[in-house]
Amino acid sequence: MSTIITRIWHGTTAAHHAEAYLEYLQQSGLADYKRTPGNLGVQVLRRVEGDICHFWTVTRWESYASIRQFAGDDYTKARYYPDDANYLLSFEPDVLHCETFEY
Repeated sequence: MSTIITRIWHGTTAAHHAEAYLEYLQQSGLADYKRTPGNLGVQVLRRVEGDICHFWTVTRWESYASIRQFAGDDYTKARYYPDDANYLLSFEPDVLHCETFEY
């Protein structure tokens, strides 16, 4: 059995930016995820709570080495893009990595 590594990032926007941020995310981070060798897939979870919209990107990877190709040597840190400042309410510094077992 091979272990897949799941990387989970969380961010928040104003609820009125939810659609625009999702489009931007598709052009920036999601495109980079999909171009990185060793990426096995990406999902976006979105939840609006009042005036805030939560986003989670959930990516699956072959190995920590493949995650480093996307995120750099300190792969536990979130990767941000210049225009994120136009949407995100804060910049969470770290992401979550989990060993993932599929049955």
